[in-house]
Amino acid sequence: MNTFVQAGTFLVQSLGSLYLAVVILRFLLQLVRADFYNPISRFLVKATHLPSQPLRTLLPTYRSFDMASLVLAILVQWLAIQLTATINGAGIVNIFLALSWGAVGVLSLILNLYLYGLLVIIIVSWVAPQSHHPVLLLLNQLIGPAMAPFRRIIPPLGGLDLSPIFMFLVINMLQIFVRGIAGYLQLPPQIVPGI
Repeated sequence: MNTFVQAGTFLVQSLGSLYLAVVILRFLLQLVRADFYNPISRFLVKATHLPSQPLRTLLPTYRSFDMASLVLAILVQWLAIQLTATINGAGIVNIFLALSWGAVGVLSLILNLYLYGLLVIIIVSWVAPQSHHPVLLLLNQLIGPAMAPFRRIIPPLGGLDLSPIFMFLVINMLQIFVRGIAGYLQLPPQIVPGI
């Protein structure tokens, strides 16, 4: 593989993963009804408004489920997969295969966002527990609803909250299933953002 192919692949994968994370975060934050006056939320809305606007006319939001953002995420995946395959000389990938790989990539990215978001919340709670940074407020709004069932099952023990440990276990188990699906679909991780 020559240098230009490697550089092109890196560029497409990096930009594709970054924009995919922006779209997925918008979907997730709307799903949990996060504060959209937060500056980070406003950035996410502005960054996804133009490409998602045509989809919103076809797929209106139902309650807090933003189908247009989810479809946009899969389309971004598809585009990144096709560009990466073309740069590497593989030609056009079967559209159904690319869309199924894209859906698995989106699911994997969602799990990674929750995993790393949970890590950030835990570390910040030890280092700066009174921090009111906009990113931390959004992470708490995002992770809180997913953590609620674990907190109901495992209440805090003397000020020590063990529920993040069990959430980590569940996320890791789900990642194992996603990797199994990726293996079944023969998903090449080097061309699918989010994996």
